[in-house]
Amino acid sequence: MVAFPDSTAEPTLANGTDLTSKNSDAHPVNDSNRIRDEAFTTPRVTMPNTKDTYTLKFDDDKINDQKLNVDINLEPVFVKKVAAGLKTSGGDKTDKKDAPGGGHGNGSLSSGSSIVTISSDAADPDAERYKDPNGHDKKNIRNEKWFHTIFQVSIPFFIAGMGTIGAGRVLTIAKDMPAFVNVPQLLILTTALQGLKGNLDMCLASRLCTQANLGNMKSRREIVKMIVGNIALVQIQAIVAAVCLSLFGMIVGMFNGNDFEWNHALLLAVSCMCTATSSCFILDFLMIAVIMLSYRYKMNPDNLATPLAASIGDVVSISILSTIASEFYTRIEEVWVLYLVFAVFIVLMPIWIVIVLKNKYTRNVLKSGWVPILSALLISGGGGLVLEKMINEFPGSEAFQPVINGIGGNLVSVQASRMSTMLHQSSIMGILPPHDKIWVFPWTALFVGSPYAKTARLLVTMAIPGQLIFVFIADALNPGDCQLHAYFVISYIVVSVVQVMILLYVAHIIIHAMWRYKIDPDNSAIPYLTALGDLSGSLLLALAFVFVYNINKPYCVE
Repeated sequence: MVAFPDSTAEPTLANGTDLTSKNSDAHPVNDSNRIRDEAFTTPRVTMPNTKDTYTLKFDDDKINDQKLNVDINLEPVFVKKVAAGLKTSGGDKTDKKDAPGGGHGNGSLSSGSSIVTISSDAADPDAERYKDPNGHDKKNIRNEKWFHTIFQVSIPFFIAGMGTIGAGRVLTIAKDMPAFVNVPQLLILTTALQGLKGNLDMCLASRLCTQANLGNMKSRREIVKMIVGNIALVQIQAIVAAVCLSLFGMIVGMFNGNDFEWNHALLLAVSCMCTATSSCFILDFLMIAVIMLSYRYKMNPDNLATPLAASIGDVVSISILSTIASEFYTRIEEVWVLYLVFAVFIVLMPIWIVIVLKNKYTRNVLKSGWVPILSALLISGGGGLVLEKMINEFPGSEAFQPVINGIGGNLVSVQASRMSTMLHQSSIMGILPPHDKIWVFPWTALFVGSPYAKTARLLVTMAIPGQLIFVFIADALNPGDCQLHAYFVISYIVVSVVQVMILLYVAHIIIHAMWRYKIDPDNSAIPYLTALGDLSGSLLLALAFVFVYNINKPYCVE
């Protein structure tokens, strides 16, 4: 949004190039209605080498104070030049008359506030309600202290950590249930189902956190629209992904030598759909409440909602899966029950789809958000295969697998959500801010040199004491004949910290690459990152068990 004065002068670029209308040859400022209704573009301009800023200026010095708000749709070439004008890494001082509203007739697009306005408009389907009469943005960007970040992240971090320990305890019990013994595909799907639920919940949390940080949660009507649309969207994604997940489990089971049985396939599909939809439905309302309360009390929801979404639902999802699968398994001969439940979900699908398509906040996500979720299922499925092999080879490993996977996904989700919010606040999708690059050295991304390095340092540091506490608690709750010793503890801490560092570095690359290619990281980055967390966590945990067994210091003795 640019505010044009009510002047008889023609607006031009600094080098004298006129702004022209694509749809009319008439002088644009002579007809205020045409200015208000028509979009303007700028032709491709070759600027002299001496020019390093690009501004819109008015030639006539006699300009009235009245302003007319005009929407301008700029061609990519001009937008890139506008973004290029932001390269003031050394803290360059800007002349006051170039600041918005600071001069008499010289309006500049080279300021950071202009970029915030444009990016906010892209993220919010109805951004106009937050503009002031001068066309400027009234949203505030938060800049929090490091100790605020630690305080806000640590509480949900440890709550979520206890949730992952509970998930490991439930998995230890569930693996010996008749349903899991006779339908081994259920065990393969456990990791992928945890990842699916976490992906859906964290994407919802990330989307709502971005809207909250952009200041879009001020109208009750808009908040209700966001909630209803996102809940319906998650239900659609859960149903479709659960069916795909059950097919994946049956195919993998056949490759592992298990015979195909139709009743088992139907049991897998129904159990996955019931688990994914019910756990997401319950936890989504919890996360929405956390986001609303945290924003109301001036806390960053990125620090609170995504950690809870990452891990606290693991114990819920595994508990629901084990209960529902066992219940359906006892009635597997009454196959009509499974068909009835499956039919109910199929009937609900069109209702959810209609709700989502009529919601301006979610209709685009429904059309474009499938590739990350389905791709993440395949990656998480690899973690499930590793888990199945680990349980057979290394007794006791099932107690730690949800912990290392959950904590890794927990921490990287915080970073991913914060990075996505910062990009939405500071840049236009498709253009990286001047201080950001896709490819940087790991040291730059994790410790010193990147705008996100401070948070990455804090998260890596938190992983060490956090995992140290969780490994002792998980061992205490493990009912097997196991003994915790220093070799295992050191191995576990090393692999868990390596996993967190890998995920944080990959997050930097993925999120910036998605932003550069105009893919919203709120909808696409977290599924890949949590799936990679499941796979890398399972592989690194298996590596730790291999190490302690090879030095004759096994964790459990059969």
